[in-house]
Amino acid sequence: MKGKFETPLAGDWSVEKLARYISKNMPEDKPGKCTGPDADAVARYIHDAFFSREARARLNPPRVELVRLTNRQYVSAVTDLVAKFAGEETPVAGERGLQGSYFNSRNIRHSGDATFQRVDRQVNFQYGTNFPDGLKFGTNGFAINWRGTVRADETGEHQFSLRTPNGARLWINGEDAPLVDGSVASGIGNEPRGVIRLIAGRTYPLRLEFYKTAYNFRTPKDPTASISLQWKPPHGVQVPVPARNLSTGRAAPTFILSTPFPPDDSSMGYERGVGISKSWDEAATQSAIEVAEHVANNLDRLSGSKPGDADRAATVESFCAGFVGAAFRRPLSEDQKRLLIGAHFNSAPKLEDAVRRVVMSALKSPRFLYLGLDNAKADDFTVAERLAFGLWDSLPDAELLTQAAQGRLRTREQVERQARRMLDDPRARAKMQVFLRQWLRMNEVEVLAKDAALYPGFTPEIIADLKASLELFLEEAVWSGSSDYRRLLLASDLYVNERLAQFYGVKGVTSDEFVKVALDPRERAGVVTHPYLLSAFAYPKTSSPIHRGVFLTRNIVGRALRPPVMAIAFKDVDFAPDMTMREKIAELTRSQACQSCHSVINPLGFSLEQYDAVGRFRTHENGRPVNPVSDYLGDDGETVRLSGARDLAEFAAANEQAHSRFVEQLFHHVAKQPMLAFGTDTLDRVRRSFAASGFNVRSLLVEVAATSSLHGLE
Repeated sequence: MKGKFETPLAGDWSVEKLARYISKNMPEDKPGKCTGPDADAVARYIHDAFFSREARARLNPPRVELVRLTNRQYVSAVTDLVAKFAGEETPVAGERGLQGSYFNSRNIRHSGDATFQRVDRQVNFQYGTNFPDGLKFGTNGFAINWRGTVRADETGEHQFSLRTPNGARLWINGEDAPLVDGSVASGIGNEPRGVIRLIAGRTYPLRLEFYKTAYNFRTPKDPTASISLQWKPPHGVQVPVPARNLSTGRAAPTFILSTPFPPDDSSMGYERGVGISKSWDEAATQSAIEVAEHVANNLDRLSGSKPGDADRAATVESFCAGFVGAAFRRPLSEDQKRLLIGAHFNSAPKLEDAVRRVVMSALKSPRFLYLGLDNAKADDFTVAERLAFGLWDSLPDAELLTQAAQGRLRTREQVERQARRMLDDPRARAKMQVFLRQWLRMNEVEVLAKDAALYPGFTPEIIADLKASLELFLEEAVWSGSSDYRRLLLASDLYVNERLAQFYGVKGVTSDEFVKVALDPRERAGVVTHPYLLSAFAYPKTSSPIHRGVFLTRNIVGRALRPPVMAIAFKDVDFAPDMTMREKIAELTRSQACQSCHSVINPLGFSLEQYDAVGRFRTHENGRPVNPVSDYLGDDGETVRLSGARDLAEFAAANEQAHSRFVEQLFHHVAKQPMLAFGTDTLDRVRRSFAASGFNVRSLLVEVAATSSLHGLE
């Protein structure tokens, strides 16, 4: 009735849940009178008219929207666009660590002149007043030159620092000037820093020079020698750069856009390029200028031309045609070549000015900035574009464009074959890791610090180790072996190094390297009980069944929650000190208004009460036994007894609603579009395919990429 109800009838409740609500609350003037078959009939009507996926699609028809590149896609596309013409070799893998060349003099020469060479897993040495093993006392001190590559796990600003009282310089990504210049030793406390933007999943060349003056030339500031190569990655803390991110291999320098963009819209739970704000447009303009300057300043290297060549202008113009075609993801027509390239070459006073104009106009063109401009007449090049941005967040490669030109991207078999090939690219792994972090809300974690008196030893290094442990588990679960989704929830092993092992009571680990250790399956169950997430969804002093329960409800079990009617802050001082956390939360949320959501949240959160605020398993709290047993009422009306984390994980692993939630979230991450826009049966069809594959996550990724890419062609 108009003016009586603030919101229209809408939701995603099942028929069973609607019937229970109706039986208790309807009719409004005589609640409890509509029960049994009558409640079931009313529930079925409301569900079919308003709550079902078909009803929601009918009442608010979703559509495949015209979207621009997200910030992540823009940065990756520009990087790959420039790399396409840079003649860069494919990165060469090597051993973990860096190749160190050690010299009996502070004068670094060719590596072949080194006293000896070896692979160092990390650069984190305390030499004291001695020389490194294998070096002898020289008249001019000693020096070390490390070379190799560094790989970024996340896209964003990375702060590198050199913790040393001696002289050192660091180059990242092949720049002429060092990123960190500590060439003038300044004694204890010296820690020069530098910041560089890196893209996830990519490797960058690294060179580090370190030198120490001989004892008879000691400075009075510090007679000792030490060097630690450290970084602070996005959402991380400062630690020595891990061996798993270092390699003795080779990589070419990569162009990385430095212009910052305002955040993308994430109101639907995934990044979308649905609007052009003034600040975004200004950032896109500045980015186009930045790329144009880079291309103009490196014109001969990128175009293959040479100064003084009689045909240099023609060579450069041909390069520009290729550049714009790659940016637009399809061959240019003759009219486009005249308008977008020829016109600039005919009017610009200098060749480099023409190139700048071509690049800037291409990168500001809707054909570069938008996906789906030709959606009404989708063709093979459209499919190639969708595949590339879906799996890589970047441009189609040569193989995709070749297949598109030959008309071989029109059937599901053809597209799935290409999708499987593309999964071998590091960019696919990087994009999948971004999704897994979003699924687990890892990027929302601001502070993981705990009360130092209650949890001594829970240091920033432990926090960094915990995050690395979870990242390693996610990567292994998806990309190794069966790639079984259920392993994400049920695996009882944990990646630990010696520091984590000591803190969490894991025996037999004495290495700084992470190793996979099998633990008691009654105590550990995949991401559900990973200490990083248990710590993230907890208070500084205590566990938090509410935070953990909300996370489990929305992200693991896959049920929707409405925003709370009122926010009630938890204050530990409001409760008797001998109460358990479960008793406190039950008391706090006992009202009928709270129970509309907390009847779902609390049982799930209570199932993790055997884990303290840092994720350590416990059986007692404040000297009293912990009670993790709860009855969880599903949307289907069935009650499930959960006696702890293992029961919860097994329930979620076998639950169709949880499967659907995972499938839908992955679809949104890949396609950047509402899944309902691809058909009301798409979710059920993809979920059934997922189950038939043995819940293989890689197969699901191929299925999602093919379904979204072929939309409008099948």
